[in-house]
Amino acid sequence: MLLVVDVGNTQTVFGLYEGDSLKADGRLSTHHHRSTDEWAIEVAGLLDLKGISPRAVDAAIMSSVVPPLTGTLVETIRDLFGIEALQVGPGTKTGIKILYENPLEVGADRIVNSVAALARVGGPVIVVDFGTATTFDAITARAEYLGGLIVPGLQISADSLFSRAARLPRVEVRKPPRLIGRNTVHSIQSGLYHGYVCLINGVLDLMRVELEGGPKVIVTGGLSRVLAGDLKGVDLVEPHLTLDGLRIIYGKNRPA
Repeated sequence: MLLVVDVGNTQTVFGLYEGDSLKADGRLSTHHHRSTDEWAIEVAGLLDLKGISPRAVDAAIMSSVVPPLTGTLVETIRDLFGIEALQVGPGTKTGIKILYENPLEVGADRIVNSVAALARVGGPVIVVDFGTATTFDAITARAEYLGGLIVPGLQISADSLFSRAARLPRVEVRKPPRLIGRNTVHSIQSGLYHGYVCLINGVLDLMRVELEGGPKVIVTGGLSRVLAGDLKGVDLVEPHLTLDGLRIIYGKNRPA
């Protein structure tokens, strides 16, 4: 089995593939100060929960946007499975030409998403990833990564409102029963939800003008299914896009 690992700022997502098929996936909170042993205990527990033996894992690939954790998780994978994890970074074969002014500034997860999006629907394509930050990425029909936008994530906005406004409660991020809230909780939920939907739709409209060729739109990330029903012109909702991109990139860089 192939283990794929996406290390994000808030969550670290694991997937297990048998060929092209995702057999299991799970999430752990990204704690920067966990030791290698602590990560090994958490990962082994996650595998046990999914009914998978560590002996079944014979290959691994990882992308990370948290540099202090990268070495720790590489060591964890080495200790737990006895294998070396491929790391997505400079020199990794992706099949994508990066047109960013400084290619090293592009988060590995954004390139991984781009690889998966091209494989799923071709280009041009726009990928919206709802993570700690919400990112918009533009990829041309010639498999060129143009760049994109980065905005604060919806959960960050909700947490910031709660922490900075003394009388406002913390609320669940969800679509309220009506646009005009009739209590404080629904008013906050409506502002967060509908405000964010309008932001996403507005940015997508502008990107469609700038990215020629009638781009398709893929949305991914933890809140993709929550928001997708009110987003305009979305062609595919794929929560596991990053995991699938890692699987594809492993295939392009498989050790002899």
